[in-house]
Amino acid sequence: QVQLVESGGGLVQAGGSLRLSCVASGSIASVNAMGWYRQVPGNQRELVAFIMRSGGVNYGDSVKGRFTISRENAKNTVYLQMNSLKPEDTAVYYCHLLSGGVSYWGQGTQVTVSS
Repeated sequence: QVQLVESGGGLVQAGGSLRLSCVASGSIASVNAMGWYRQVPGNQRELVAFIMRSGGVNYGDSVKGRFTISRENAKNTVYLQMNSLKPEDTAVYYCHLLSGGVSYWGQGTQVTVSS
């Protein structure tokens, strides 16, 4: 069983910054990738960013240049530094882990950006 625990969400004004963290624990054989997705009620979950074990990264178009993903492989921890936040970034942010072809999800953390 794999558990993902997110932290760092909250309320911030537009233009501000937040840093999300996600720690993975449990029976993890090998981690192929970790990342973040977000979802607004009524919408599909969308990619924010992911990082491969090799270090390769990919970002959703709407966050490029503002968000930075990083990872500590030894700690199975992934971070998301979010700068220049906009009201449209408001969503529940979910941590994602891919291991052995299986996807695992965290419970989500709310990020609210006020205008």
